[in-house]
Amino acid sequence: MGTKNEELIRFGIHIKDLRKSKCLSQDDVVVNSNNLTKSTVSDIENGKRNLAFTTFLDLARGLNVSPLELIKYFEKENSYS
Repeated sequence: MGTKNEELIRFGIHIKDLRKSKCLSQDDVVVNSNNLTKSTVSDIENGKRNLAFTTFLDLARGLNVSPLELIKYFEKENSYS
């Protein structure tokens, strides 16, 4: 397993890919969420923010996916091994 920063970067890439696959802008994610800001979404996608659990849940809400879908980045990472 990678370092904390590598994990945040991989997670961020997954979130950005997921958002784009749903044709959502960062603004759309913010509107669909309860408390996210565009800055928070950007920081997450760029691997600059470690999430609190409530932010994680709000991100899932903003992307219109289940929280389980957010952690599937780990499956992608392991499928390349």
